[in-house]
Amino acid sequence: MTTDTSYATVRRATEDDRTAVVDILTESFATDPVAGWLFPDPGERRRLQPPYFGLLLTHPEAEVYLAGREGAAVWLPGNASQQQPDVGTAGERFLALGAALAGRHPEEPHLYLQCIGVVGTRQGAGIGTALLRHRLDRTDLAVYLEASSPRSRDLYLRHGFVEHGDPVRVPDGPTLWPMLRGAR
Repeated sequence: MTTDTSYATVRRATEDDRTAVVDILTESFATDPVAGWLFPDPGERRRLQPPYFGLLLTHPEAEVYLAGREGAAVWLPGNASQQQPDVGTAGERFLALGAALAGRHPEEPHLYLQCIGVVGTRQGAGIGTALLRHRLDRTDLAVYLEASSPRSRDLYLRHGFVEHGDPVRVPDGPTLWPMLRGAR
């Protein structure tokens, strides 16, 4: 299904879109606080983020959406297991992040917004809103995510999410805000 909004046309990504999705997410997360903590060396970040995002797209239950060539979102069922990515020296940080977030998902059936990103030149233009609305409007389930910046936290608050427990602070790392939008 394709959704036209005043901001962007959102559609389900296909296998042919894989490179575009990886490129969008890699660019979008280049300056993200969590990505910067996971991959402190910018060269390592540029090298390891594409395989990480590519791995997300191979999950058999992943729903991947595109907004033009400017935004992308990856959704998973809340109970979906995730593979540990091969992320070189960032492996210990991925494990620490996973441990810090363990148990934060709600127990009720839910969707998990694994990641959503908009390329830098188009951030603030409503593309993230279009991507969110596209999937939120099509579920009665609760939706869970972790906001990785105050700006993204504010976006999710505007879309009916509330903080789901205390913020998570990883050792020597950024703050994440677990957030939940209840079942409809």
